[in-house]
Amino acid sequence: MTRELSVLVVEDEPLSLDELVHLLRGAPGVGEVAAAPDAMSALKLLRHREFDAAFLDIGMPGLDGMELAAVLSRLARPPAVVFVTASQQHAVDAFGIGAVDYLLKPASAGRVRQALDRVHQARTAPLPPAATPPRPAGDLAVLKVESQGRTRYVRREQVRFVEAHGDHVRLDTRDGRFLLRMPLSTLERSWNPAGFLRVHRSFLLSLRAVEDLRTDAVGQLVAHTAGGDVPVSRRHSRQLKEQLFAAAREGRVGGVRR
Repeated sequence: MTRELSVLVVEDEPLSLDELVHLLRGAPGVGEVAAAPDAMSALKLLRHREFDAAFLDIGMPGLDGMELAAVLSRLARPPAVVFVTASQQHAVDAFGIGAVDYLLKPASAGRVRQALDRVHQARTAPLPPAATPPRPAGDLAVLKVESQGRTRYVRREQVRFVEAHGDHVRLDTRDGRFLLRMPLSTLERSWNPAGFLRVHRSFLLSLRAVEDLRTDAVGQLVAHTAGGDVPVSRRHSRQLKEQLFAAAREGRVGGVRR
């Protein structure tokens, strides 16, 4: 007998959230259905348990559905993702990051059952043999930010360093600084394989952006970048120097002096 699916629904519109939860709870093969009004609430739920599937609205404030899916893809056991949205414009991107289905609002009971069938298929499909785990398709390589009433997309390689500001982060780029609602720890987990290192409890630094290491007037080690100096805590200094040396040896950064 097939085990019932546990499903997480993330949707910021209350009526749409209630309707989708109702359809899922009435679908065969579904056990628990948990609801979250935004991405941050969803991540809090995921700290304590796993889900087989996640039905995600795309157009949410803060961390949107695409960005949340990228975070979910880095979990040890990521849920199968189904996007639910009022627009078709993101369909290609949705399947490009590994979504199993893409529902247009308002979704019918039949269409939800079809999506659940695809979730079942994705959960039971055998994993391809591999020497190392495959890299997740979504890794927050592009972030959507709101600035002065405009939506901008910031690529990871544009960012020199990231500074924590409460429940937000500030991205320092060559095009300016942008505030985004997201935990610094989320970016640290996602961007560490791409050459970003946590050098202070409040700072995440791109190794490529470091021009040199300096000591300030009070003896604090700082990493100098074109966007300014980034403080380096004592506990992170050795790791930073080692990684900068390795990167310089491989030609991924310029010379570094103490």
